[in-house]
Amino acid sequence: MAFAGFFDLFSSRPQHPVGADGRMALSDHFRELRARLMRSVLLLIVVFSVALFFYDQLADLIRVPYDDAVQRLNGSVQSEIVVSDVTGPLMLQLKLCGIVAIIICSPYWLYQIWAFILPGLHPQEKKWTRIFVGFAGPLFFAGVALAYYVMPKALEVLIGFTPADATNLVDFEKFFSFLTRMFLVFGIAFEIPLFVIMLNLAGVVSGKALGKYRPWIIIGVFVFAAVATPSTDPFSMLVLAIPMLVLFLIAEVIARLIDRRRGRGSASTDNWGDDEVSPL
Repeated sequence: MAFAGFFDLFSSRPQHPVGADGRMALSDHFRELRARLMRSVLLLIVVFSVALFFYDQLADLIRVPYDDAVQRLNGSVQSEIVVSDVTGPLMLQLKLCGIVAIIICSPYWLYQIWAFILPGLHPQEKKWTRIFVGFAGPLFFAGVALAYYVMPKALEVLIGFTPADATNLVDFEKFFSFLTRMFLVFGIAFEIPLFVIMLNLAGVVSGKALGKYRPWIIIGVFVFAAVATPSTDPFSMLVLAIPMLVLFLIAEVIARLIDRRRGRGSASTDNWGDDEVSPL
């Protein structure tokens, strides 16, 4: 019986009672959240264990942006990548396999986030689950791939600040932590428009409100991209900002279409925008 309860964690059937209006008791919400967290963690452990067998290949893949950046500098700056601590190699291996597991499992844990709020949606809105599952993973992968593509240019700019008579020693573990932050920033940034659509489905924000505050959203995207990207060159900022803006515009169009189908283009969410925030 204990094993049956353990494997129930991976069941796609609802684990806790949901009323006809999509409501759950608070205790059931916490149990549902615990179950979904355990499923995600167990899958991460499995993928992490598999990634350990491919550590050498993964380490070589992670070094590629650094090697490309050094090659672009054409010997103008001396730079070398090192491991500076006794425990460094072990921590690097654990971190690298861990982030690979997070990226590979992103479609699953993103689905678990969606499935957790799913009972609160109306039955006709639950059909968007397949669309969310179909786009959440690829968008996260696209953000990570874009970060990997931009990284050589960003590293070239950063390493280029090294004085000509000095050698830049790059700690491999810190270098990987830097890459990890960029992967997560780009991946999560690509998910934001999808979560905007989720908020629209939940009735929190409307397509009309998104259009009303579009200029401020554009400014916010460029500020976010400028802060999130590591280098001082405008290229890296634009590479993150432009795809985010395109995805936001697509999200606004989809939100307007959803509002039109619902027949609530001037619903209370628009009034909320007028009452809570006054345009400058």
